[in-house]
Amino acid sequence: MDRYGASLVWAAYDLQTRLYNVLHGHVIDLDPSRGNGFLTSFLTRGSDRDAEFVRRSTVFVLAEYLGWVEILRRDVQFLDLGTSRLNSQVTLQISRIGSSLSKIDVASSELRLFRAQQRAVGELMIHPDGEPGRRRCLGYAEFCGKLDQDAAFAGWFGVLLADVDRLAADTAPAVARLQVVQQQLVELIDLLDPKRIRLPQFRLTFDRATHRIR
Repeated sequence: MDRYGASLVWAAYDLQTRLYNVLHGHVIDLDPSRGNGFLTSFLTRGSDRDAEFVRRSTVFVLAEYLGWVEILRRDVQFLDLGTSRLNSQVTLQISRIGSSLSKIDVASSELRLFRAQQRAVGELMIHPDGEPGRRRCLGYAEFCGKLDQDAAFAGWFGVLLADVDRLAADTAPAVARLQVVQQQLVELIDLLDPKRIRLPQFRLTFDRATHRIR
């Protein structure tokens, strides 16, 4: 956990930040006087280049998070997690996030991945040159290169890329489900970096009274 905790907390931060941008952008879109929100600005009204970046980078931060979860699963599975309260809490929180990502919602299926799909995406994101104790995920440039050059790799991400377009067209049905995932990611960050040593700029907190991030 010490070895991979920093990478996992950054991946969780990047994913929750993108979800926050999507959700907060939806709020902005509802008020015409405030301009265009995140997805509207880049996917609906932006250039083709901007749209492709947002589409791919959104899927990347989700895939990278799942990659570090899979790395942690592989390299820490031999530990007796019962001897460490923090390890047990982190493992439980990761499981909660996995459940929320796989939740069936009749209103929305955007960015939904069932457990086996989450593991498959995580496996694909592990860099082939790594070894136990020294693993790492694909970087964004490597991820984009494989999308362009490896049809089998790209096949796992086609639906997710299309999901981003569907979110841009209508975010509302997915708001409740994605809010839960974002809140759970914030709670994971709080466990991994409670004193904000790794993420001093991170100030979002979960308001338990309203069940919203503020």
